[in-house]
Amino acid sequence: MLWYIIGSVAALLTMFGFAPQIIKIFRTKSVGDLSLPMLVQFSAGIFLWIMYGIHLQDYIIIVSNLVTFITLIMAIGLYLVYNDKNTKN
Repeated sequence: MLWYIIGSVAALLTMFGFAPQIIKIFRTKSVGDLSLPMLVQFSAGIFLWIMYGIHLQDYIIIVSNLVTFITLIMAIGLYLVYNDKNTKN
């Protein structure tokens, strides 16, 4: 039971790890300090974690990484939108 709680807390922290960054991007409309290759690499790793969770049929791994993957896709989308706007000025 203890490890289930630890895994669940770890999943929650990971799922929303990029939320502060996404909020900052919305507020500042700037992605100057972000690295697109890092976001893409991290997204690929999270996608593989989803596949691994599916293989193990472990819903904590699947759901937490799916939410993380979605937030990373949002961050990549914001990067593309705001990086494009910043380079045109």
